[in-house]
Amino acid sequence: MNQPAEPAGGIALRRTLTTPKVVFLVVAAAAPLAAMVGTVPLAFAIGNGAGVPATFVFAGLTLLCFSAGYAAMSSRIVNTGGFYTYMARGLGRPPAVAGGLVAVIAYNAVTVGLAGAFGYFAHLIASAHGLNLPWEVWTGAAVLVMAVTGYRQIDISARLLSVLMIGEVAVLALLDGAIVARHGIHALPAASFQPGHVMASGFGVALMFAFISFIGFESAALYGEETRNPRRAVPLATYASVILIAGFYGLTSWAAVGAIGPDRVTKTAGDALGDLFFQLSDSYLGSWATVTMQVLLCTSLFAATLALHNAANRYMFVLGRERVLPATLGTVHPRYHSPHRASVAQTVLTVVVCALFAIARLDPYTSLATSMLALGTLGIVLLQASAAASVLAFFRNRPDRHWWRTVLGPLLGLAGLVTATVLLVQNFSLVTGTDSAVVNALPWLIVVAAIGGVGYGLWIRSARPERYAGLAAEPARQSAVIDLDLEKFPDPVH
Repeated sequence: MNQPAEPAGGIALRRTLTTPKVVFLVVAAAAPLAAMVGTVPLAFAIGNGAGVPATFVFAGLTLLCFSAGYAAMSSRIVNTGGFYTYMARGLGRPPAVAGGLVAVIAYNAVTVGLAGAFGYFAHLIASAHGLNLPWEVWTGAAVLVMAVTGYRQIDISARLLSVLMIGEVAVLALLDGAIVARHGIHALPAASFQPGHVMASGFGVALMFAFISFIGFESAALYGEETRNPRRAVPLATYASVILIAGFYGLTSWAAVGAIGPDRVTKTAGDALGDLFFQLSDSYLGSWATVTMQVLLCTSLFAATLALHNAANRYMFVLGRERVLPATLGTVHPRYHSPHRASVAQTVLTVVVCALFAIARLDPYTSLATSMLALGTLGIVLLQASAAASVLAFFRNRPDRHWWRTVLGPLLGLAGLVTATVLLVQNFSLVTGTDSAVVNALPWLIVVAAIGGVGYGLWIRSARPERYAGLAAEPARQSAVIDLDLEKFPDPVH
């Protein structure tokens, strides 16, 4: 049986997470309030207008199809490597090394982008209430809290994220309730699901923004080694996260269409953009709720930053543990049982990139946040598509193959995710909001990492065969508990 590299120091991650805690970690990464305030108005304005709620539902159904296969894999494979591990079992180890490097770039980029977005909005909102501090101070404070929390046991992050997520969901639920109370059945207009509105000009752009808003839902598998019952908890958390996110986004955007009016939503959103939901809050709940929503927007961005920080450092940890990246990243803290050095490395990277943008006097939102979030989103959606292909390959000749969970569902998910990838590439400048040739060339980083990763994987196979044999293998400490025979899952390209 192939054995993976042991963590440096021989200390393992601790199993402390339950299903609800994993759900909080995953949903917080999607930043529900930030998605509503920042993404939905853009989808209204330059997408398909009143048809946006149906677009969210469509994206959610696509990702549910993807989740069927993703959950089937996670119930059989428990490893902090997430996409990296699944690609290794389905597509082979060289493509998996490429996927692992792309994941490191993508999740780190999203974390950095969210840190910049937090600084921008915290500065904007605090200044409006008399506290005028530079964005760098706000971003620095967020990164400091992120560093301390991410360094310690994952339970701390889960508890903090649960409080922050409940707050942001609650304020939007209040707004939804107020709209329904005032307008009754007209608050949820049937026009949003009529084909003429859903398939209107801009459907592709709206679909792209919808997929962007789900980023982070797939991270449940990253916490498998830290979950008490991973074979049950990870699939449940994945399904629950997609359903919660899709239902919440669909309902809230639908209520917004009802509050504004299907015929006026495109123009109104285009005029208001980021102020749209604050204006709705003023009108339906009052200024106290708007101030609360503004504060919770910042906490939503921080929650997403912390959640993506945890996802990024776990990819760095597992690649360090298997010597794809420097082995020191694969160290587990002797007291906190956390990937502390990977956490420190991710924090340092965030500080360095944010500092470079600050020194260059570039805008934290229109330069830092948009470029990093666009790069990371493209990478993650591409990884999701690769994971769907991995499911199809993994179960191809297995006796537990199922017509829906391991064939049709993943196939539909793959089709939707490939479409999302194409839309993101075609509209990359729209997502970044700039015509800068340098910024819009960022997707080439993913291409270089993918090609270089395959080459690196092939080099490991020829020059370090023992290390190669242990890539993406089940952590040795789990073998007695999980009873998984890795010889059933040979490398397709070995």
